[in-house]
Amino acid sequence: MAAYSSVSASLLLIFFLLFGLSVAREILVGGKTDAWRIPASESDSLNQWAQRSRFQVGDFLVWKYDGGKDSVLEVSKEDYANCSISNPLKVYSDGTTKVKLDHPGPFYFISGAKGHCEKGQKLVVVVLTPRGRSSGVVSSPAPAPAPSSAEFEGPAVASAPLSSATVLHGGIVMVALGMVAMWGFSM
Repeated sequence: MAAYSSVSASLLLIFFLLFGLSVAREILVGGKTDAWRIPASESDSLNQWAQRSRFQVGDFLVWKYDGGKDSVLEVSKEDYANCSISNPLKVYSDGTTKVKLDHPGPFYFISGAKGHCEKGQKLVVVVLTPRGRSSGVVSSPAPAPAPSSAEFEGPAVASAPLSSATVLHGGIVMVALGMVAMWGFSM
């Protein structure tokens, strides 16, 4: 009976460890609360930040800004390129905007404050396709080609080393499998 209770507790712990790390993340845009502003330079743009980040389906982008002075508009690729605020897909002006990234591919955002987009206050995030979903074959997503500076429309998805969360998750899986294997041999 004690062995059954121990095994049940171990399996329950493994279940929570494996699936607890799979929850959606809330990602603060730009990594700081005052990031939704006109950038001081091109290297300070949110697209530079987005190029260094990985976004997964189910993640949430969170903006912190003064809702009385600015807004976040989700727009089409064309409206992003032209900084057109006249036909947004969605408008957010609450000062604490939270947007769920609910599908793979690009999401385009611009400032709703007149003239801000033209000065660089805009963002493209590219959400990665979940592994193994597109073709049934498990593989890493291919990086998108980097656009030339003349035709820049957003960040390219660059290859990056595994995140610490991915490494931790893989390590937990290995430990869990080891525990299950040891338990099987001890019975």
